[in-house]
This record gives sequence, C-alpha cells and structure tokens, in this order.
Amino acid sequence: MTDYSSQRLPPIDDIVARRSARDTGALAGEIEPASAVERAADIDSRDWDCLFTAVTDRLRSAVAEHLAANLAAPLQDAGTLVAATVIECSDALDQLYASRGHERARRKKLERELLNAQTALSQLRAELVGAQASETLARRVALHDDLTALPNRSFFRWRLDDALGQPTTEQKKLAVLYLDLDSFKPINDEHGHHAGDELLRIVAERLARSMRSEDMVSRVGGDEFACLLAGAQSREKLSRLAGDLLDVVSEPLHIGDTNVTVRPSIGIAMAPLDGTTAEALLKNADAAMYMAKRRRSGYVFFSDCGTTSFE
Repeated sequence: MTDYSSQRLPPIDDIVARRSARDTGALAGEIEPASAVERAADIDSRDWDCLFTAVTDRLRSAVAEHLAANLAAPLQDAGTLVAATVIECSDALDQLYASRGHERARRKKLERELLNAQTALSQLRAELVGAQASETLARRVALHDDLTALPNRSFFRWRLDDALGQPTTEQKKLAVLYLDLDSFKPINDEHGHHAGDELLRIVAERLARSMRSEDMVSRVGGDEFACLLAGAQSREKLSRLAGDLLDVVSEPLHIGDTNVTVRPSIGIAMAPLDGTTAEALLKNADAAMYMAKRRRSGYVFFSDCGTTSFE
C-alpha cells in the first residue's frame, strides 16, 4: 500500500485517479464530471486507513520538521509554518470525512437498488412459473375429458395422426379398439346422471388399468371409449385383449347402494389393412363396434364385417 506520509497533501487526488467505470456504473457523457468529494468516494475501502494515517503522519512529521528546522528562526515564523501545515492537514481530513460519508450514502443507494432488482426478479420469476402452470393446466383441460380425466377425442386423434406419421414399419404395428357400453342409457335413465357419471369413471379406470403404459385410452364421447395400441399386434393378441376388456368392464359395478352391470361392444381396426389415416381407422373401428353390438358377439374385427372400408 502506498505510503502517503512523505507526500504533499492532500494525497486523495492521486488515489481517486484509479477510479473505474465498473465501480461508478456511469457511462461517458451521461453525467457531469465528478467533484473532488464524489471522486474520492470511489476510493477502495482498503485505502481509507492508509489515507487517514497519511494525513496524521503528515501532520506529526510536519510539526516536528518545522520545529527542528526553525529553532534558530524567530518564533513567530516557526509558528506561521506550523499553523499552515495544520490548516493543510485539517482541510485534507475534512475532505476525507466528506468523501467517506458520500461513499456510505452511495453504497446504501446501490444496496437499495440491488434489493429492488432482486425483488423485481423474484416477482417476474413467480409470474413466469404461474404463467407456465396456467398454460400447462389450460393445455390439460383442452386435451382431457372433464369427467374421467382420460384424453379426449381431440387428443386421441392427434396421437393417432402422429403415430400414423411414423415410418411405414411402425404404422403396421397400430390398432384401434372402439368401445361402446351396451346398457348404459337404461342405467343412466333409471338411476340418474350422477350414477351414470360414476359408472363412466369406473369403466375409464378399469380400461386404463388394463392397458400398457405405451398404449392410450380415451373417452371419445358419451359412453364411447377408444384405445390406441402400439407395437406388433397380431389378431390373436388383439382377440385376447378384447376378451380381457370384455371381462374387466362387465364385472359388477357398485354405485352407492346399487349394483349394476354393463357389457361393452368392441370394434377393432388395424393399420394399414383397415385404414392409413386417423379418420379411416376411427370410422372403421366404429363400424366394427356396431357390428359387434348387432351380433352380440362382444368384439368384431373390421376385416370380418363384410362392409366397405371408409378408407
């Protein structure tokens, strides 16, 4: 650290010359040239002790030097020189104290500005998180059925379109099962809409539990459900799955104090044999479901319907 004790006072100007734009945050041309006090306020905190020590040492050494050098001089001359040095040191101390006060005020202002910036940033972050949560919720509401929480028809169509857009080898592994509850309307009419809604929720849960995680179960409207199956699906596997779904859905349902039973009819369409578009596969699976309902056979493959494809 620089020794100011042997320098001419005030030594502050030599130190404040090291002032940097980083410490002041000012850009060229934006403010008027700083006063001596303002410039001194940017002195590094480690230099303050040195500055005060320099002034006091200067005062002590000046008095001693003047007294020693002017022993032979008239007393009034020695007193005049000492007084001048004391005034010089006093002025330097006044400047240092003023500068230090300005520095403290400036630091407090910067701390307040930093705190305000942190608060604003926290608010923005909270708003962003809230907006993202709202967007996620809105998207979920738009793509899911309110009653059963299953994907809705729009979401199912989007997933089916996306799957059909995969390479041809992947398209050939797709199958759509379309389900309708045969006796839902009589139950809904006899026991009320609340019972009907509870029945649909139970059936939705049973279907979801019966499918693999990579498959999709959707409520496509009313008492109708659709399943999208990925991966290689032979007729034998699809037949076993349809049979399992028939058994699971047909198990007795307990709604309050009432026991009811519903039986589904299932139509099955396979890509690309029964369609290469989402619309064709859904229509053909729906047609097969109505055929199963008429035949009371539980499930029917569209290729066994003997009807014209909607392709």
